[in-house]
Amino acid sequence: MRRIAADWLLPIDCPPIASGAVLFSADGRVVAAGTDAAVPVASGIRTERFAGAAIIPGLVNTHTHLELTGFDGRVPEADFPSWIRQVRALKGERTAVASGFLDAARAGVRACWAAGVTTVADTGDSGAVARALAELGGSGIAYQEVFGPDPDQVGESMAALEAHLSALGHCASARVRLGVSPHAPYSVSGPLYAAAARRARGLGLPLAVHVAESPEESALLLGTGAFAAGWRAREIPVPRIGCTPIEWLDRHDVLGPDTLCIHAVQAASDDIARLAQRRAAVAHCPRSNARHGHGDAPLAALLAAGVRVGLGTDSVASVAPLDLLAEARAAGALAALDARQALALCTSGAALALGLESELGALRPGMWGDCAIIDIGGAEDPEEAVLASAPVDVLATYLGGRRVYARGGAAAATETA
Repeated sequence: MRRIAADWLLPIDCPPIASGAVLFSADGRVVAAGTDAAVPVASGIRTERFAGAAIIPGLVNTHTHLELTGFDGRVPEADFPSWIRQVRALKGERTAVASGFLDAARAGVRACWAAGVTTVADTGDSGAVARALAELGGSGIAYQEVFGPDPDQVGESMAALEAHLSALGHCASARVRLGVSPHAPYSVSGPLYAAAARRARGLGLPLAVHVAESPEESALLLGTGAFAAGWRAREIPVPRIGCTPIEWLDRHDVLGPDTLCIHAVQAASDDIARLAQRRAAVAHCPRSNARHGHGDAPLAALLAAGVRVGLGTDSVASVAPLDLLAEARAAGALAALDARQALALCTSGAALALGLESELGALRPGMWGDCAIIDIGGAEDPEEAVLASAPVDVLATYLGGRRVYARGGAAAATETA
């Protein structure tokens, strides 16, 4: 068992608690959370006290590509299709190194812990993140990507997906879940979308899709733009269907309560209504969207429509370092949110977007004992101070009650009986 205390406890779903504490059970669950005086002191368990700090629920990052860790600054901005090709080339180089993706994924998981992130929703095609999470005792959903823009590739693509899922089956656990990610409208045909969604649901696995990210993606469905030109050069049939990417996914039965729509920058009012009707969720990545010049996602409208929204950082190839609280600040400015609302988008709201709200995103009895300790000095408004913080301010991170990160290698805490 473990008991921690700090100047402040931020439950997120209610006002901050001064002189707060949390007690974790031996199996990694929250036993009690509240004022230090009210949280039981278990026999033989000493309290770790963090002065000038706040305890917050472990941050939940709803979109990462941790297998791309190490690509910081290696992909100069160009038009988006060219940028995608550069990332693919770098991945090809990493494939030549036996443990390249796994080493990157391990480093990415540890970097998340150092930034207070305890759960990730990751998309990738190497399987390395699922392996790293299982090996390190991490928490998250590892969505296995599937590609194939030509309808003739459906059989080949689905066979590859089945092989990957079979090879990764041993990684699944109470804290690590597998998922399926038919990548994006510019890399997946309509028939493959339908087949992948049908298979994922048959296996009880969640879905994640990059969708409505860029204007070039929308142009593809009109048969124009750089993606369409690339398809023609490869002799792939170019769709001329005249609908939005979100509507196109819906036509292929992709959208549902188990679907995480990544980006959704180009979502119009009809798209937002469709997402709400299908009860699909959105992973909002404001800094990545800005870096690539895609524009601002309609965050306020999504929230007003009741769409479940969580924040994501995307990959270090887009924005580095990964800083989920910086994403929260950007989202707050975009949708005029207060500090608590912004923080909810990377804690309780993010857990809700992933369908994990009964397990994480808050510090309530029975939930996983995931939390981060943030150095806020003597701040009078702890929520504003946490929102303004950076990864360097993270003193310690706990996952299932187990300390997985401590600044400088040792938690800045004092112990009392």
